[in-house]
Amino acid sequence: MADSPNTVDPKDGFVDQRAGSGIVVLSASMQLLHMNRQASELAKKINAVEHGGQTAKSAHGVLPTALTELCGEIIKALHVRTEAKDWEQFELKRVAGDPNQPILLRGFGLPDRGGVQNARLVVTMEEIGRKQNLNAEHARDRFNLTNREQAVVEHLAKGWTNKEIANALEITEQTVKEHIKHIMRKTNASTRTGILVHMFNS
Repeated sequence: MADSPNTVDPKDGFVDQRAGSGIVVLSASMQLLHMNRQASELAKKINAVEHGGQTAKSAHGVLPTALTELCGEIIKALHVRTEAKDWEQFELKRVAGDPNQPILLRGFGLPDRGGVQNARLVVTMEEIGRKQNLNAEHARDRFNLTNREQAVVEHLAKGWTNKEIANALEITEQTVKEHIKHIMRKTNASTRTGILVHMFNS
């Protein structure tokens, strides 16, 4: 049963505590599977810019063009990047919305052994410049993360590479990989994107 637009799923509570961040999950046929409240709000902002502020004239709940175009690029990439590991250091980015308060879209593919038609598309959305506010306490408690693992998750949520995380935490890339391996085991995820999906849906 689909929730009405005003119904808040309790699972979304964690997601909505990330200031300015949203997550959208779609099937390869572009069917919307999950969209948290933040993503819905950010999509409205992008739609307002794409339709010259005439949001009333655009159909309610329509995904922004920037988002659907990004999903099209993810689907193309899924034909080449067919394994989960192919997406560990890869993402597609696009900036949309008001240039004075741009929204960064980051796209990932979750391949499926059954082929592209069974894959999932994940897009994270956040206003650039707004403080990253992952509810790290919740994540740490829920998944029993160490302080260092929690820090790694916070940087993963920003879309950072292993090298960027290593530089920020003043550790080696190999150590970052070990932390990610431990986080994957704790969250029962098989990819970096999978970790984020578990975090956003916890």
